[in-house]
Amino acid sequence: MIWLWILFAAALTAGGIFWLGKLPAASWPLAGAAIMLGLAGYALQGHPSLPGKPVETAPEPDGFGEVITDRQQGMADRFGPAAQWIGMSDGFMRTGKTQLASQTLEKGLTKYPDNVDLWVGLGNALVAHGGGVMSPAAALAFDEAAKRAPDHPAPPFFAGLALAQSGDLKGAEAVWSRLLARSPADAPWRPDLEMRLSQLRQAMGPQAPPETQAAP
Repeated sequence: MIWLWILFAAALTAGGIFWLGKLPAASWPLAGAAIMLGLAGYALQGHPSLPGKPVETAPEPDGFGEVITDRQQGMADRFGPAAQWIGMSDGFMRTGKTQLASQTLEKGLTKYPDNVDLWVGLGNALVAHGGGVMSPAAALAFDEAAKRAPDHPAPPFFAGLALAQSGDLKGAEAVWSRLLARSPADAPWRPDLEMRLSQLRQAMGPQAPPETQAAP
C-alpha cells in the first residue's frame, strides 16, 4: 500500500515541476531522471514493511548529573530584585543556551553585585556550560556567594552538587555534611540534602579506616 502513496507523491511532484513550475520542455528528461533516481534510492534502502517505532531518548543515569528542574531548590528569592534575571537565565538553561544563561546573570550582577542568588545562579550556569564540571570560574562564583551570605544554604548545596558531578565525591561529601550539620530540622531543603548525601555515601562505598602509626 505504501508504494501507491509513493507513486502518487511522485506524480504530484512531476506535475508540479512540469506544469505548475513551467519547466522548459528541454529540461523534462533531467527532471524525470531526478524523480526516478529518488524512487530507486527508496527501493534500495527503504523498508516500508517494517512497523513504526518511536524514537526513545536514553534515560538519565542515576547519580548526581541529573537535570534540576528547580535550580535553586527553594533557596532563591523568587520575588526579589534578582528574580527577573534568574527567570531569564532559567529559560536559557532549559533550551541548552548555557552561555546566554551565564551572560544574563553577569548582567544582573552589574546591577546587583552583592546578590547571593545571582552569584549562585552564575555558578550553576557555568557548571552547566562546562558540561557538569566545576570550573575555576564556577568555584569562584560559589565562593563569592558564600562570602556575601555565609549562612545561606544555596552556595554550599550547589557547590557540593558540582563537585559530585565532577567526580570529587569526597569533596562533595565534606561540603554537604557541613551544610547538613548547620541546617535547621524544619529547613525546606533538608530532606533533599539528606537524600543526596545518602546517595553520595552509597556511591563512595565503605571508607577505609585511617592508618594508625606503629608505637615506637
